[in-house]
Amino acid sequence: MRESGKKQLTEHALRELRARILSGDIGPDEHISEAAAADLTGTSRTPAREALAQLVEEGLLSRTSSGRCTVRQFTREDITDAIELRGVLEGTVLRLAAERGPEPDVLKQCEDILDRIDIALGADIERLDFEGYAQLNEDFHERLAHVSGSETMKRELMRVLRLPFASPNAFPIRKFNKPAVRISLYRAQEQHRGMLQAIRNGQGTRAEALGREHARLAGANYDAVMYEDRRSIETVPGYAMIVAGEAIPVA
Repeated sequence: MRESGKKQLTEHALRELRARILSGDIGPDEHISEAAAADLTGTSRTPAREALAQLVEEGLLSRTSSGRCTVRQFTREDITDAIELRGVLEGTVLRLAAERGPEPDVLKQCEDILDRIDIALGADIERLDFEGYAQLNEDFHERLAHVSGSETMKRELMRVLRLPFASPNAFPIRKFNKPAVRISLYRAQEQHRGMLQAIRNGQGTRAEALGREHARLAGANYDAVMYEDRRSIETVPGYAMIVAGEAIPVA
């Protein structure tokens, strides 16, 4: 099989396994063998093995001393730490871009995406294009990971962005139609603009601070969403991976 064909099979297996884990089809502490992964994804053991290795790298699976892959559980502290780590890495990428000079094509792509986000947000908070915003927000942060030109920083930031609770679109905002969450989207866009302005002006410290603050906004949205009723929370990707009793505070 050609290399491109092998890569496609691995990516298919990776997407399928990731989706099953985040949906709870494969529950916390369940073991996934190469044979089981191959059966679940309709591939051979080689792409299944590579997909499992990638999910270990992403933090969705852990590997035991015997080499078995097990679905992880997350505590509230894990989630808070993942969001904080995203802020540290994204802030560092922004600082490096400001200090070393950004990749001009990437910066222009980011600016173009923000123009489209403005359209998705519009002027009426009651008529937000949620789906359009979510996709563009994901595109923006994916491109932003490239802005410093550092392959090392890009790779590490992209790895963190794949964590279920640290990704830019960790929570399906349409399902959590609270005013505070809606307003946070406009605040996030202001921060997006501020990040790029700081990069252009060579303001490394400001760019880094904005990156960290932007990630903490995701943490505030986490609190707003996870304290809703359980029926709504259960639609959040990765909810099944949260340790029982930690998703909602005890009254």
